[in-house]
Amino acid sequence: MSDTPRADGYRWPAEWERHRATWLAWPHNRATWPDNFGRIPQQYAKFVRTIRQFEPVRLLASNGDIADGAARSIGDMENVEVFDIPTNDAWIRDFGPSFLRGKHDDSTALVDWTYNAWGGKYPPYDLDNKAPSRIAAALGQQSSIRSYAGPLTLEGGSVDANGIGDLLSTQSCLLNAARNPGISQSHVEAVLFEFLSAERVHWLPHGHLAGDDTDGHVDQLARFVGHSTILASVGCSDDDEHYRGLEENVRFLRESRNIAGEPFDVVPLPLPRPLYAGGQRLPASYCNFYVLNDAVVVPAYGDRSADQNAAGILCEHFPGRQVISLDAVDLVCGLGAFHCLSQPRW
Repeated sequence: MSDTPRADGYRWPAEWERHRATWLAWPHNRATWPDNFGRIPQQYAKFVRTIRQFEPVRLLASNGDIADGAARSIGDMENVEVFDIPTNDAWIRDFGPSFLRGKHDDSTALVDWTYNAWGGKYPPYDLDNKAPSRIAAALGQQSSIRSYAGPLTLEGGSVDANGIGDLLSTQSCLLNAARNPGISQSHVEAVLFEFLSAERVHWLPHGHLAGDDTDGHVDQLARFVGHSTILASVGCSDDDEHYRGLEENVRFLRESRNIAGEPFDVVPLPLPRPLYAGGQRLPASYCNFYVLNDAVVVPAYGDRSADQNAAGILCEHFPGRQVISLDAVDLVCGLGAFHCLSQPRW
């Protein structure tokens, strides 16, 4: 792997580093929210309007009904640029490119990973898989940007990093046979080293939340909020079905060391009370927050006490940013929230 971002002087920043823009994809797939799609456009439009207060929005919405519907729902399109790039769905964190930044300058690049809708669960996904190359082409018309073909099937929600070499993930996702059959853990780590600046990969032992269809995306389980600080999902009570597994993650992280050999400060972030749709528990997690330049968007799930507690924890760890709670009860019926729906470009 000689022609890689690391070899060419690029790195994957932490999410709290300054963004040039946030990339989004307008929701239009009714099958993702079969029982409540009618409420999704306005809730998503509120997310768009929130982001554009703090940084530019780059929105994938193919010309025609989808782009027209986005414009009607959002209203004032100031600080929102629409790109005529078709998609199958809205989860751009997972199918979008990983944006990189130069280690010694402000140049940018991106990694175009293979995407197969979480192990082939939701065909068709061909448009989503092509979106990164189309984004690269669109950006290339505006300015120079380097594009790398990532040699793994990888979704953006499966990895989280602190920008200095520590990376969080789960074996249940990246080593899943439906994504990367026959590939060893050491090979995956070598790819993460070369393409996402990883010096040390911390593999969480527990990757399951009830209702989660990603095989254990780490952005539902644990997130860096500083170089040595991690917010980790824990059960809402000791009789929560997730209690044991999530406590195992906390113990693992507290016993781990960062690349400097120092222990992590691991802060529990309790889940809300169980939320259900159609008899199925939904993967409602406050770790699905999104960090903007001067704000943090945290999902709210209708559990007032837990919602306020999560917002308070994020306020403590992002003191220079406005923490904004947005209703995600309908969005999480599609099995994701704000982090899943966004992709930062540095």
